Amino acid sequence: MDTTPFASRTGLTRRRMLGAALAVGTAVPLGLSDTAWGAPGPSGSPAAPTGSAPVPSRLILPAPTGPCPVGMVPLHLRDDSRPDPVAGAGRYRELMATVWYPARSADATAYPLAPWMADGALRAFLADVGFALDPALGPLTSGHQGAPVHRSGHRLPVVVFSHGSGSHRADHTVICQELASHGYAVVTVDHTHDAFTEFPDGTVSTPADNVAMYPRDYAADLRFLLDCVDDLAAGRNPDVDRRALPAGLLGGLDPDTVGAFGWSKGGTATALAMAADQRIRAGLAIDGPMIANPAPSTDLDRPFMMMTAVWARAANPAAETFWTHLRGWRLDVQATGAIHSSYGDNMTLIPQAGRLLGMTEQQIQSQVGTLDPDRGIRIQQAYPLAFFDLHLRHRGRHLLDGPSRAFPEVVFHP
Repeated sequence: MDTTPFASRTGLTRRRMLGAALAVGTAVPLGLSDTAWGAPGPSGSPAAPTGSAPVPSRLILPAPTGPCPVGMVPLHLRDDSRPDPVAGAGRYRELMATVWYPARSADATAYPLAPWMADGALRAFLADVGFALDPALGPLTSGHQGAPVHRSGHRLPVVVFSHGSGSHRADHTVICQELASHGYAVVTVDHTHDAFTEFPDGTVSTPADNVAMYPRDYAADLRFLLDCVDDLAAGRNPDVDRRALPAGLLGGLDPDTVGAFGWSKGGTATALAMAADQRIRAGLAIDGPMIANPAPSTDLDRPFMMMTAVWARAANPAAETFWTHLRGWRLDVQATGAIHSSYGDNMTLIPQAGRLLGMTEQQIQSQVGTLDPDRGIRIQQAYPLAFFDLHLRHRGRHLLDGPSRAFPEVVFHP
């Protein structure tokens, strides 16, 4: 039997930590008791609240730093090679994915910004953690849904992403849209039965306690995602419903320049998928436990980077053993003050919502660590980009050569 941790070392799952911080629908901080949410404005965003104290109409994700605006499109996928007995006899594994990509500057603003999560999935997420939150408070991304793809004469390098246990494909949007703004196509996936996901017909799937989803199941999803990348590169639409794709996406991806990254269980899955599939040329695990049965034990001769926190090699024999199997370029960095949930969108969403709730700084730090949130976001934007630029585009990124004055919090572990 395969094994994997389903909770952080604090005993809280990723979704419960975020849900606790987003509980603005059930707890009103001091000074906001007279505040009421206004009706939605003409753009679909909530209007400014009425009452004695101003409050943001939405939580905010930081904008990406790259030169390109960002586009995105959801995909409904089905893997006809894998039956899904949970869904019923004769049913096959279905997944929701998102492609993030550089959008054409002249057209992007004509397309609406996509929400962080689909409404039904967000509602299920909040119900699971036991809090009632107006979904209108959920952040918008920088992704213009359906915007035409920016084509510069070269096909786009691709990065696929795997989320953590009981989470969802949006939980590292900051990194995904950062890569897209710098010219990457990033394909994220909800691992059905261990994710909050909403399908085009309105069906919402949530993590199921009675369905075992292991790192190797995640890795199988990633390998299927690579097949879909191959389809897109060849001009074939893999969407089950054959919905129209953004102009320039078909034929626009480079299937020979592919990387992968994942957080927590998704980090372990990244290592497993990379060992099984030569199409992945570079892998990044963000605080991946590297715990599975059998454990990742195949020697890897391709570049691999670890960004660690609680699952650091010094405290985690499985990660140290995995490290010994890295025969190519390898790097292990750790942000001082980071905890398991510091890496990801939590780093910016929890402090914002926590202050609306009246949480103390100590309470916020218990959720995201003592690393300054703004610095944590910059680290997430800079280091994955530097890694994939170096190994997929062969662009010199001296940030990875050693400790940096620009990021004194980041420690390099030999």
